[in-house]
Amino acid sequence: MSVKGKSILLKVLLSPFAFLYGVIVTIRNWMFDNALLPSVSYDFPVICVGNITVGGTGKTPFTEYLIRLLQGQKKVGVLSRGYKRSTSGYLLSTKYSKASEIGDEPCQIKRKFPDVVLAVDADRRRGIRKMREAEVCPDLILLDDAYQHRYVKPGFSILLIDYNRLVTEDSLLPLGQLREPVRSMNRANIVVVNKCPTNATPMELRIIKKNLALYPYQTLYFSSIAYGDIIPVFDSCVFAVETLKKEALRAGNYSVLCVTGIATPKPLEEYIATFAKELKPMQFGDHHNFSKSDILSIEQEFKSIASPNKIILTTEKDAVRLQENPHISDELKKVICSVPLTVRFLADEESFNKQILDYVRKN
Repeated sequence: MSVKGKSILLKVLLSPFAFLYGVIVTIRNWMFDNALLPSVSYDFPVICVGNITVGGTGKTPFTEYLIRLLQGQKKVGVLSRGYKRSTSGYLLSTKYSKASEIGDEPCQIKRKFPDVVLAVDADRRRGIRKMREAEVCPDLILLDDAYQHRYVKPGFSILLIDYNRLVTEDSLLPLGQLREPVRSMNRANIVVVNKCPTNATPMELRIIKKNLALYPYQTLYFSSIAYGDIIPVFDSCVFAVETLKKEALRAGNYSVLCVTGIATPKPLEEYIATFAKELKPMQFGDHHNFSKSDILSIEQEFKSIASPNKIILTTEKDAVRLQENPHISDELKKVICSVPLTVRFLADEESFNKQILDYVRKN
């Protein structure tokens, strides 16, 4: 059977399950919309950052963008589920919290923004209540990845869509990657098409806008992912800050072993390829916990690179997990660095900022 034939057969087999899943999600949303299931709202600013697809749409870099925007004016709180953590229930993070305890992305945020009040709890209502009862009480709370957690009714919702996997061209699980039907976008105040190429044409963006068909009360923005200066993961790293500039790596003809445990490693690999003499990718599953054998494989792969100038690059999310890994040798610690991510708007950044700040001030 041809690849196309297998694809059609798979679609036929999965379509009934996608239909059934869609019915269940639609009934659930209808029950929340009609107050048959309880949804709690709050008298202080609660901003939800989420998506309606499985996989990375850039929620963590976007949450960090909001922290930078708001932290100078208010005491910011962040509440996350803490995906793949070893703990359960409510946990308020400290500067000593480990990725295994609170999850890799919350740990990344806490280390970058130590003054943020960060907690994890799968039960967002309980999490919000306990955060407000804490000794250091946040003025506002950012809900990370809580668009489907409808027991909480946020005052403001930001929905992220991946430019490379538009929801209008996707299907419901398990046929596609959609957690909810496309019409669920109507709960968002702001929709951001993220991970856009910086050279996207106005015509391309207008077509996306037309296909999304947002309501008048919703605002659409387009953003891209930008990469910051490379930083060491361990204190024993042998590379100086000047050496880690991409221009310096390019001039030094550096070969790069790119180790990732994220949903979509391709954009990072494409970025590294712009300055690396040679790129060797090692891809693991999203939120992967590196085993002893994984670390040995990474070490062997790195040793197999013939170039005398070589380095291991990874993501910030992977870095917080690697920092806690007991199997990493002292030699590996010397050569592992991470590439930070930031969000950049293609246009109208001031308008976006004003919309967020106005909501916070009014509430």
